[in-house]
Amino acid sequence: MPELTRREFMLNTMGMLLLPALPAVAAALPRTPRQTAGPFYPLELSLDNDNDLTQVQGFTRPALGKITDLSGRILASDGSALTGMRIEIWQCDANGRYHHPEDSRPNPPDEGFQGHGHTYSDDQGRYRFRTIHPVHYPGRTPHIHVAAFPDGQRPFVSQLYVAGEERNESDWLYRRIPVEQRGLVTAEFRPVSGSGAQYAANWDLVLGVSPA
Repeated sequence: MPELTRREFMLNTMGMLLLPALPAVAAALPRTPRQTAGPFYPLELSLDNDNDLTQVQGFTRPALGKITDLSGRILASDGSALTGMRIEIWQCDANGRYHHPEDSRPNPPDEGFQGHGHTYSDDQGRYRFRTIHPVHYPGRTPHIHVAAFPDGQRPFVSQLYVAGEERNESDWLYRRIPVEQRGLVTAEFRPVSGSGAQYAANWDLVLGVSPA
């Protein structure tokens, strides 16, 4: 093959430099797996239905259990924030009872626990709840139910699990999640102090929707 002359080399190089730059393609974030809402979503939401499940209006005693701050972001799969989106959580109380008439377990319900709460993501997609550290009940590992409500789409429902909880591996719903996706519905519940809470957890939801 003949060698390139200096002129040919310079022309080829300039042509390469003049090619339009290709846009960088960001890898899509893995989406949070969907899970069932379960049988104990409240039939009727209480009038006191804010993002603090540990204090019930008109009830002086706080909820039983270990007070926990749960926070995170709601994101689209491209990493952009989903703002102004309603997000709900619900879970059993420290006695293993849901605030639902069909939960017939004999444990007395904790009247100081709200059981269900909601908030909206802010302009950075952030949300925050104050609740209790989830507890187990017969047949289920500790978990928190979560629902997000994208405009014009069906609600996104999942469940959040406690990292390192030994009951996870025997939980039938947890085991239905592919092993490589289980970290997407699992969060570290870390001991904290000085915030009024005993634990804190951070967990992002990634939905397959576009920001408004």
